[in-house]
Amino acid sequence: MEKIAIVTGASHGIGREIAKNLSENGIKVIANYYHSEKEAIELQQELREKNIEIDIFKADISKREEGKKLVKFVLDKYRKIDILINNAGISEYKMFIDETDEDWDRIIKTNLYSAFVMSQEVIPNMIHYKNGCIINISSVWGIVGASLEVLYSISKAGMNAMTKALAKELGPSNIRVNAIAPGIIDTKMNCQFSKEEMEIIKNEIPLEKIGKAEDVTKCVRWLIEDNYTTGQIISINGGWVIT
Repeated sequence: MEKIAIVTGASHGIGREIAKNLSENGIKVIANYYHSEKEAIELQQELREKNIEIDIFKADISKREEGKKLVKFVLDKYRKIDILINNAGISEYKMFIDETDEDWDRIIKTNLYSAFVMSQEVIPNMIHYKNGCIINISSVWGIVGASLEVLYSISKAGMNAMTKALAKELGPSNIRVNAIAPGIIDTKMNCQFSKEEMEIIKNEIPLEKIGKAEDVTKCVRWLIEDNYTTGQIISINGGWVIT
C-alpha cells in the first residue's frame, strides 16, 4: 500500500530535496509551503514531467488552524498519514541583546511550535493504524548552540527534546520519532555567510566539504524504511561536531 507523507517547508532547500526524493521513490507526498508558492509549483511541474504527482498545500503551520486544514486535506483525500517530516524553519543572524519579543515569536513558532502542532494533528491517525514515522529536521546548533543564533538554537534544542520524549510516549503505538540535525548544508539558509567564511568553515570540517541536501535525504529514507530506530538525534555534519 502506498505510503502518505507530509513534508513541511517543502518548496526549497532540504525540504524540497526530501519531497522530491520521496516522490521519486514511490511515496505520495503532500508538500507544504507558505511564502514560496512559485517554487512549490515549479517542484510540482518538475515531478509531473516525470509522471509523478504530488500535492502542494499552502499553509502557515505556525498557526494551529492552518495546520489543522493541512491535515484535514490529507485525511479527506488519502484517509491516512504514514510519515510526517517537520522541516519548516527559519534562521536569523543577530546579537542576542538585539532580539525582540517579535523575533522570539516568529522563530519559535515557525521552527518549534509548528512541529508541535503538526505532530499533535497527525498522531491520532497514526495511533489508529498503530504505525507512523515522524522525522524532525533539527540542526547541529540544537546540540551545541551557536553564537548570534541563540533563538534558532533554542528552537532546535526544543525540537530535539520533543523528539526524545515523544519517542518514549509513542513507542507502544509503533510510532517512531527521530530527528536529523544537519551541520552546514549548501542551502539558501546559509546565505549570511560569505564565500570566504564558507571556505573557513569547510576547512574546519574533517571531511573537508560542505554537506548537500541529498545527504540529509538519504538519512530520511533510511529512517522511514527502518523499523527499530526511535528517539535518536542523528547529526549529519561531516565530523564538524562530534559529541
